[in-house]
Amino acid sequence: MTALRRIGGFLLPLAISLALLVGIWALFLRAFPQIGPRVGKTPSDVWRYLVTAPAAPAARQEIFDDLTITLRDAAAGFTVGMLGALVVAMVFVLYSTVRQTFMPVALLLRSVPLVALSPIVVLVFGRGTAGVTVLTAIVVFFPALVIVMTGLREAPSQATEVVAVYGGTRWTALRLVAIPAALPAVFTAARISVPGALIGALLGEWLGSGTGLGASLVRAIPLFQYNRLWASIVVVTAVSVLLYALVGVIEKLVLTGFAATE
Repeated sequence: MTALRRIGGFLLPLAISLALLVGIWALFLRAFPQIGPRVGKTPSDVWRYLVTAPAAPAARQEIFDDLTITLRDAAAGFTVGMLGALVVAMVFVLYSTVRQTFMPVALLLRSVPLVALSPIVVLVFGRGTAGVTVLTAIVVFFPALVIVMTGLREAPSQATEVVAVYGGTRWTALRLVAIPAALPAVFTAARISVPGALIGALLGEWLGSGTGLGASLVRAIPLFQYNRLWASIVVVTAVSVLLYALVGVIEKLVLTGFAATE
């Protein structure tokens, strides 16, 4: 029951926020009628386009085909970015000299706009999946690195000292104390990185590969396909929230089980 209660406590505010977002969307279009029904599509317009219109099955298929590509790109970038952040965070925690040398470089790279980096990434890795994966991994890597490194450095000092007293190395202390203590931070980084991975994939597809929802969104504007534009935004937002919720549920289950074994 503790796990279910924690999951419910996590999902309820998320559902309320989603409902508020839909309400704000509808109120915004009412508050700014100058946008016009041709450009500004309401929730009911999107529902009609995706569900009840005669052409809805074909419209859904087109969007979901593009979404499949975007999810593949986001998953690849998320995996590379998170694994890279975990490895680099452990190295930074174990070796302060390496952290002091390279952390400023990482912060400087993080400050460079992704739009400015994208031509270099595309030039090196090409306009295909590899280039989009690198761009997505960059979006994921830096926030995850800071969060995971903070979690690892906040490991209980007394437990670390006990490992040292018994002759354990810094790696042993990291493995037995810091990594378990940093699990909440790792899951927090993962939750934050899931929407970031989707945004990075969309941007990479727009600037790099020319495929997926990222490219489809850009092409829809000059073609005046505003129904498709709004529907695509709604779909990718819903998927982002769903994946965020899924990672949150896994986090509650893992941390509850981990706490029960202690």
